[in-house]
Amino acid sequence: MTAPTHARDSWSTARRYRHSLWLLTSRDLRVRYSTSFLGYLWSVLDPLAMSAIYYFVFTVVFQRDVGFEPYIVFLLAGLLPWMWLSGAVSDSTRAFIKESRLIRSTKVPPTIWVARLTLAKGIEFVASLPVLALFAILAGATVGWEVVLFPLGILLQAALVLGIGLLVAPLVVFFRDLERAVKLVLRFAFYATPIIYDLGDLPEGLQTLGAFNPLAGILSLYRSAFFPSALDWTAVGISAGMTALVLLVGALVFRASIRAVLKEV
Repeated sequence: MTAPTHARDSWSTARRYRHSLWLLTSRDLRVRYSTSFLGYLWSVLDPLAMSAIYYFVFTVVFQRDVGFEPYIVFLLAGLLPWMWLSGAVSDSTRAFIKESRLIRSTKVPPTIWVARLTLAKGIEFVASLPVLALFAILAGATVGWEVVLFPLGILLQAALVLGIGLLVAPLVVFFRDLERAVKLVLRFAFYATPIIYDLGDLPEGLQTLGAFNPLAGILSLYRSAFFPSALDWTAVGISAGMTALVLLVGALVFRASIRAVLKEV
């Protein structure tokens, strides 16, 4: 086979895989909202409700000394990305179990069954950004040049979510209790992640440890658009390194176990 022919075949294969990824992602989104009256709004109602609760607790019930002002914008800039991660990771625990019949009857690359969940939840996250912008306007938050860092945050988070999904999805097939364990870990991770507080609000001894949470630096990228002092390049660098590590480990585990997974499902 000549080099040009090989290149054309590789490009055709890549296009076909991208097409499969988009078809499965769009199918997930249609199924999720086809029977829902509110549709897209459900992707923002949950973080909005959580923001309202935490806003009430930290501004009315207690004397708030965490985060930045306006606090509602600070909360949403943390909760919306968290919904992407937690939703995609939770769905990844059922990536192969829920779609077992379809997986057995198609020749779609196995990674796409996980990647589609990352993409679907990522699309929901991007679709929720106008809500964040609306609250920023209503609360009088200013937008700085750091808003150009948003795509970097999205790219890093997509890689992180994909890496976790590649790690979790195949393991749940063999260890079904892992599905419930992941939910427990996510509950703990919510409070271990600077969502309702800033990384700088932690005691000095815990800030370095907290920076090794890969979502910490990513959230600082998002929040820097409204709060420039929230940008922590050290945390961003650590997050990038941790994200690369998670993606590598996830890819290795996925590659080593996928044949057994396909036999099991």
